[in-house]
Amino acid sequence: MEKTQNFRVKMQKVSGIIQSNNYISSISNGLMSSMSILIAGSIFALIDGINIPAYQNFLKSTGLKTLTGIPGAVTTNLISLYAVFSIAYSLAGKFKKDSFSAGLLALMSFLILTPMMTTGEGRAAITSLPVSWLGATGFFVAMIVAIVVARLYVLIIEKKFYIKMPKGVPPTVEKAFAAIVPCIVITILMLAVRGIFAATPYENIHKFIYAFLQVPLTKLGGSWIAFLICTLIGSVLWFLGVHGTMVVYGVMAPIWTALRLENLDAFQKGAELPHIVPGGVFNSVFATLGGSGATIGLAIALVMAKSKRYKAVGKLTIIPSFLGINEPLMFGLPMVLNTRFLIPLIAVPFINSALAIAATAMGIIPKLRGIGSPLGTPILVNGFIEGGWRIAAFQALLVVVSFLIYYPFFKKADKEAFEEEVKAEGKTTAVEA
Repeated sequence: MEKTQNFRVKMQKVSGIIQSNNYISSISNGLMSSMSILIAGSIFALIDGINIPAYQNFLKSTGLKTLTGIPGAVTTNLISLYAVFSIAYSLAGKFKKDSFSAGLLALMSFLILTPMMTTGEGRAAITSLPVSWLGATGFFVAMIVAIVVARLYVLIIEKKFYIKMPKGVPPTVEKAFAAIVPCIVITILMLAVRGIFAATPYENIHKFIYAFLQVPLTKLGGSWIAFLICTLIGSVLWFLGVHGTMVVYGVMAPIWTALRLENLDAFQKGAELPHIVPGGVFNSVFATLGGSGATIGLAIALVMAKSKRYKAVGKLTIIPSFLGINEPLMFGLPMVLNTRFLIPLIAVPFINSALAIAATAMGIIPKLRGIGSPLGTPILVNGFIEGGWRIAAFQALLVVVSFLIYYPFFKKADKEAFEEEVKAEGKTTAVEA
């Protein structure tokens, strides 16, 4: 018991380090800040891409097709622009510096590093910014630029290397002038970086990062082995009282977001979806069905409990569980440090994931679209959004799997709790008599 306690304390320290790390949390918080834009774009991508001939003909005949594709084009297809600003904004805020200026400088720096295209000659020449590096393919460059620029901005301000304004000047004006020197310094550095990469066979930093970092990491993070390992780690951390989902997502968020966006981009274009396991979406639809530990089956069993204790927990947790929220169950049952439910807590998410991976690989169910339905979307509904009725039906099957695995462990616990309540009531009756 003492060894378990020591291990738990060590894991909590590691979890605390990960979650409190300014750079990891800034990336995570920055992506969360842009979630509303991504979800809105994903919803319209779904509306635009419903594969029903009559529906598509209606959109085209009414001219609506030219409108329904716009939200996706300016949201998910430009995610790198939103990410570079929001991540830099978040990181500067960690150091108590002007977040807005840091975000603007990061956005400017990203655009400096992004190649432009010129068509025509002379006065007829037109310079444009291709969107090829502004979406998922430029995502890793956006994160790197956001972190580097925000940190440089903070460092310059901390060294007081900026234009100081006299007292009485409005804060907005003061912040604007304070950002001038950092802007000049960062612009020179970004131009130097662009010039260096232009002299290489890669031509720009985007191609270099995509080839040497983004592709290898997404392949590694998108593999079924990596996902199953993350699933196991998350479950073990939950047992130890650490929010496993937050820890795993904090580390894997950049990779998983890139995977999801690549699937979503392919879905919008009507192309073959590239990834069987698009990270966080796969996790929410299959691995954590009903919440961390895929406890939806246990929540259903609790409603059927004989003991008052477990039945009360079931009534409180059944509806939130169908919405993917099960913290009341995890801490109310509890599941944390409860060795009685350790085996199903680890086994159910792992089995759910393995079954879903196998079913997708065999073509029984389609690949997930990467829509990324928000937290609180009911089970079956989020499955239908991500892949149609076959995904929803498969989720229903996994609910049954979850119930069958959890039930034997629950039944024993419920029996013991019921017997304890009967004895307690008997003693109370005897004392009253």
